[in-house]
Amino acid sequence: MKLSELAQQTGATIEIGDANLDITSAAGLTEAKAGQVTFLSNPRYTPQVKETRAAAIYLAKDAPIERADLAVLRAQDPYLAYTRALRLFHPEPVVTPFIHPSAVIDPTAQVAPDAHIGAGAVIGAHCVIESQVTIHPNVTLYNHVRVGAQSVIHSGVALRAHAQVGQRVIIHNNVVVGSDGFGFAKAEDKSWLKIPQTGRVVIEDDVEIGAGTTIDCASVGETRIKRGVKIDNLVQIGHSCTIDEDALLCAQVGLAGSSHIGKRVILAGQVGIAGHLHVGDDVVLTAKSATSHDVPPGKVISGIPGFDNKDWLRSVAAFRRLGEMARTIRLLEKRLAELERTSNDKNKLRGHGEE
Repeated sequence: MKLSELAQQTGATIEIGDANLDITSAAGLTEAKAGQVTFLSNPRYTPQVKETRAAAIYLAKDAPIERADLAVLRAQDPYLAYTRALRLFHPEPVVTPFIHPSAVIDPTAQVAPDAHIGAGAVIGAHCVIESQVTIHPNVTLYNHVRVGAQSVIHSGVALRAHAQVGQRVIIHNNVVVGSDGFGFAKAEDKSWLKIPQTGRVVIEDDVEIGAGTTIDCASVGETRIKRGVKIDNLVQIGHSCTIDEDALLCAQVGLAGSSHIGKRVILAGQVGIAGHLHVGDDVVLTAKSATSHDVPPGKVISGIPGFDNKDWLRSVAAFRRLGEMARTIRLLEKRLAELERTSNDKNKLRGHGEE
């Protein structure tokens, strides 16, 4: 691909370099070789620019460059431009229509003629598999599951009864969608009585779900993952939760039942959300934080229990000094005690003098 074409398709402009330069692929600063394009977005990696063997580099508008032999593509967001370049050089594979002989497909299921069904897949009664869907080996679809066009379901996934999957969804290995919500009522004898989980899970378009994640169905109604949500590996989403558009859930996040997560929310690794809470749009909860209360839109929250990130940073700074502060307090207490003894002694002497 010519440098000029690459720039046009990735939203960049050529500052230095031959527009007819051939670019064959994209790679990171240290891995890039001749003919490849790379990027710099984090200033801490600036020294690596001097050593990279790449032919071209994406740089921010104001980033300096000291190499005349390196083609420069200026971009508003170098990482985004680089991502677009990667997608150009590594397009999604074309779906090959195919049904493996070992796949088990119920006669009532509707499978598009251009879908791909791998070995050992099981597709239950009244399922609908739309155009250009790829179902990899050993996927299980319970009854009444629908998978939207161009979605990819990787090996080991289980889509439980009545699950609805939108278009262009990617579900990675060993995800379980629609397992029973964790609902029990305590009986008179203190034993636990299982509450029937009769709802479903709805996954809207352009969602990606990482390996090993579990999404529970609702007792009644639905658990809904809205358009554009990205979910990392090993995330637990409880029954009746709603995750709004373009939210990002990192590894090992846990949502208790009936949590409602707003648009563009970022939940970093191992964040915990208590049940029946509302997390407003554009909220960020930093890693290992947890909240047991609603979070207003736009807040950045840290800690357990979670509170404003700036206050949390000040608290952490103070926590580091607790040992020193304790020693200072002990010294002050000792000095105060000595001052009190001295004062008492003086008062006694004064009293004797008056006598």
